[in-house]
Amino acid sequence: MPRYPNCVKVSRKAGIGLTGEVVYDSVMTTLDLQTDVRSEMVEITSQVQQAVASSGVSSGAVIVYVPHTTAGVTINENADPDVVHDFLKQLDVMVPWDQPFYRHGEGNSAAHVKASMMGSSVTVLIEGGRLVLGRWQGVWFCEFDGPRSRCVVVRVQAKASGD
Repeated sequence: MPRYPNCVKVSRKAGIGLTGEVVYDSVMTTLDLQTDVRSEMVEITSQVQQAVASSGVSSGAVIVYVPHTTAGVTINENADPDVVHDFLKQLDVMVPWDQPFYRHGEGNSAAHVKASMMGSSVTVLIEGGRLVLGRWQGVWFCEFDGPRSRCVVVRVQAKASGD
């Protein structure tokens, strides 16, 4: 039984191309991560790009999905590590870990709120087999209740024929 039953290792949906070759409409894979502290951002751009390259899709989109309620995903700057520091500190100011009105019995309400603020998925376009990101952009896994073992689901979708 997989650690995360919702995290499929590899799944391919195939069709037949005009010349009889097998063409994959979509490929879904999973990235396994281990986080080290309660709140951190882990850049996963290269792993997402590797999933795109492995899929063989040259034009389409990739969906990066986090199936956890205390973690999220975002696209943000990947050039200056101070951005990640500032980002996490600002989230702590906006959503402190301890609040007298929190009721959730596990004591991690702040992690749930931060995860919802980030969102559970991002979509990135693919062209020429590469992620279409701005010069300073990267894809970031956002941990808010670590350290934990986590997974990220990556679905690469080919552009529909005739588009």
